[in-house]
Amino acid sequence: MAEGVFVAYYRVSTKGQGRSGLGLDAQREAVRNYLNGGQWSLADAFTEVESGKRDDDRPQLAKALQTCRVYGAKLVIAKLDRLSRDAHFLLGLEKAGVDFVAADMPHANRLTVGIMAMVADEERRAISERTKAALAAAKRRGVQLGGDRGARLTRAARKAGRDAQAARATERAADLAPIIQDLQTAGVTSLSSIARALTDRRVPTPRGSTEWSAVQVARTVARMSGSN
Repeated sequence: MAEGVFVAYYRVSTKGQGRSGLGLDAQREAVRNYLNGGQWSLADAFTEVESGKRDDDRPQLAKALQTCRVYGAKLVIAKLDRLSRDAHFLLGLEKAGVDFVAADMPHANRLTVGIMAMVADEERRAISERTKAALAAAKRRGVQLGGDRGARLTRAARKAGRDAQAARATERAADLAPIIQDLQTAGVTSLSSIARALTDRRVPTPRGSTEWSAVQVARTVARMSGSN
């Protein structure tokens, strides 16, 4: 049985199908059947009306992935070919930080993760080999290996770490911006009230907590406006 939070993504290939609903009803029914039973909730649903010729020209999919990141949700689709027939595109979901499941092939996700795991394992193996080769070369040059040699992070390394952390925080703020802006438009404007609303909606905080504070909202809003 399905459990957790989901975001549905539907796709039709022509504007005519989009207006008539042709194909959409079947997709929605397939998703409903998959979600039947269990402890789950549907955070949102997005419908794409595109030609499908370009995988990078799908604004509704981008919004669906953003919503998945906001809620920590899983993308659910009716059929794999509604997403893409391009394996590279499917693997690109890993870069988006979003897991997905197809109602017509629920175990496909495991297969995809398996492929990703093999790729990651090969990369780890290559890194390990390069590291061993570098250590062997250093040893031949007389460099003493092992133990604490007084190594310290350089100023540049520390700055790179801070920059990376700031970039992740800014990306998270960009994902949260539509929800916070919708709340503000609806009259929820104080930091504490926004914090309560985000908590009620079960939107995870940047650190993965289930409860927002006014301070966290303030930091997020500041990054949204580019003040931090």
